[in-house]
Amino acid sequence: MKPIYTIGITGGSGSGKTYFLKNLSQRFRPEEICLISQDHYYKPRDLQLTDEKGFQNFDLPDSIEREKLFNDILRLKNGETLQKTEYTFNNPQAKPTMLEFKPAPLLIIEGLFVQYFPEVERELDLKIFIEAKDHLKLSRRIRRDNEERGYDLDDVLYRYQYHVMPIYETLIKPLQHQADIVIPNNQHFERALDLITWALKSRIKEKVV
Repeated sequence: MKPIYTIGITGGSGSGKTYFLKNLSQRFRPEEICLISQDHYYKPRDLQLTDEKGFQNFDLPDSIEREKLFNDILRLKNGETLQKTEYTFNNPQAKPTMLEFKPAPLLIIEGLFVQYFPEVERELDLKIFIEAKDHLKLSRRIRRDNEERGYDLDDVLYRYQYHVMPIYETLIKPLQHQADIVIPNNQHFERALDLITWALKSRIKEKVV
């Protein structure tokens, strides 16, 4: 089996990681690319740490089942197919589905702590950091958490101020300096997307040759 090229995509909450990944994946055939998100490796809600007001904090490194994430990355790179239940953040409107991940020439791992966990970071051949202005990240977070996770506005704003931003400023933002590519996503990222698509397709072609 040819070596799998592994790309890590990280950045602040609301920076557009998932949207970038969705657009990137649409430019490849299903058999060319495997996408895996850190979001499916959150610990169960009853195991999440809470702050002094009793709010569960999903923005801590300890909120992730990092060993399972790392082991699944290794399994995919070894050619194994994985199945995992979708994580729905206890949203009663969302029905979890069984997800299947198949090995492919390109393995893309997306999430807040993809670069932060050293064991995961060492497996990355390319590190992409996506950034955006704070007010844009907040507005995107409000929309996502309301529509996808069922949080009301007060909940979202509290978590953003006391959970999201402190972790971003101390643990995530400094990782920009270790990334191979930093993409600003304030208006659009089409040119960056075109360049990365071209580079990855060229790599797949080289592997075939």
